[in-house]
Amino acid sequence: MAHTPSEAPPSATTQVGALDKFFKITERGSTIGTEVRGGLVTFFTMGYIIVLNPLIIGTVQDNGFSGNFLGGGSAPNLPAIAATTALIAGVMSILMGVVANFPIALAAGLGLNAVVTFSIAALPGMTWPDAMGLVVLEGLIILVLVLTGFRSAVFKAVPHELKTAISVGIGLFIAFIGLVDSGFVRIPASLATPVELGIGGSLAGWPLLVFVVGLVLSIVLMLRKVRGALLISILSATVLAVIIESIAHLGSQPVDGSNPKAWELNAPAIPDGGLVATPDFSLLGQFSLFGSVEKIGIVAVVLLVFSLLLADFFDTMGTMVAIGGEAGLLDEQGNPPKTKQILIVDSLAAAAGGAGSVSSNTSYIESAAGVGDGARTGLASVVTGIAFLLATFLSPLVDMVPFEAATPALVVVGFLMVMQVSGINWRNYEVAIPAFLTMILMPFTYSITVGMGAGFIAFVVLKVAAGKAKEVHPLMWGTAALFVVYFVLGPIKTMLGV
Repeated sequence: MAHTPSEAPPSATTQVGALDKFFKITERGSTIGTEVRGGLVTFFTMGYIIVLNPLIIGTVQDNGFSGNFLGGGSAPNLPAIAATTALIAGVMSILMGVVANFPIALAAGLGLNAVVTFSIAALPGMTWPDAMGLVVLEGLIILVLVLTGFRSAVFKAVPHELKTAISVGIGLFIAFIGLVDSGFVRIPASLATPVELGIGGSLAGWPLLVFVVGLVLSIVLMLRKVRGALLISILSATVLAVIIESIAHLGSQPVDGSNPKAWELNAPAIPDGGLVATPDFSLLGQFSLFGSVEKIGIVAVVLLVFSLLLADFFDTMGTMVAIGGEAGLLDEQGNPPKTKQILIVDSLAAAAGGAGSVSSNTSYIESAAGVGDGARTGLASVVTGIAFLLATFLSPLVDMVPFEAATPALVVVGFLMVMQVSGINWRNYEVAIPAFLTMILMPFTYSITVGMGAGFIAFVVLKVAAGKAKEVHPLMWGTAALFVVYFVLGPIKTMLGV
């Protein structure tokens, strides 16, 4: 039976028109083809997180009774972390595109996963589910702050210089992690100095050559403005590592460090089962929302959640404004369209990252690559999200990537974050000294929380010393007081017999 005109199925032209109208593609001066290309460019620019996130959060044991790796096992489960990392990034990027219609993609935040790994899961008694529970709490709190409008008040409470210093400090910390995990910098056998270059002060061994090649390649590609420079560098260095391992058979370094010229983590080789596999999403839901309270106490929990919140809080706003500015989407007040929806999705992404056990997800500044290639709408984010979902089937590739091939990206990302240091007024000691302490103590103490705490306390103390106590926001007073308690928590517990 023939369809009447009123019963005729929608044509391709009609569907394209609906897509155009929903995402306002033509209205924003773009095309569907441009949005698709921009979305893919963003994916290839930030796709390195699928490799790096497992190497950061998946290779460190928690400090609980059993000392388990993420997922509860006695050995790293990198493919599962890679698959879930891609899954959460895909779902949240699609949600950002559909709900907020903004060309920004989300994935596990590099600075944030370092906080979870080295400043939370490493605490006495803490387990990975406890740590991820704090991430979920942080995301839910940010969501409440967005919905109530309190976020603006907190944003204004922290001085600009301290916000900048936190990002710079995390950048230095990430770069230091990259140098240490690659073996480029390591503890000397003689213990004569805290660290040294390579092995005995020399760059000896094939793995270090892979790191140097990867670092130089990533820098050169970035200098030449090649899209996806970090991902290309990781893949190229991995191919080189696989070739070297197939010839030299170096193997992995034993725990006792008896073979320092071997690969730091995993020997690169093509997986026996192939490069494609059914994704393992067993990490989903492995979090304990309030389990950390009995382990480290309510004061420490509040401080840690605040540390996560602060790092996620301001980074997202800066990224949102930067992307909106590049895309020409900001209004007269400098706000992008659907600001509240953007922040809501970003807050949900933080909680979703914790619920998926892959750390807080956040908006990526690498989305600027897609915008630079013409993306102007949320369709680009949807394309990026779909690419992430397809990547969940390629998780076995993670086992091929040694630390030496992936860690150059950490050094480069650290550099990009440190570039913000010019935003600090170094002639004003009242803010410059707290900023300095924040930046240097993060890598020097291997703790982002310590750096932030020192900076906040120093800011309040110096303002009081300068007779400007009234300039300190009440929220800064309260936060500094909490950090004081945090720093002396050990003696307090001893005095109380805890």
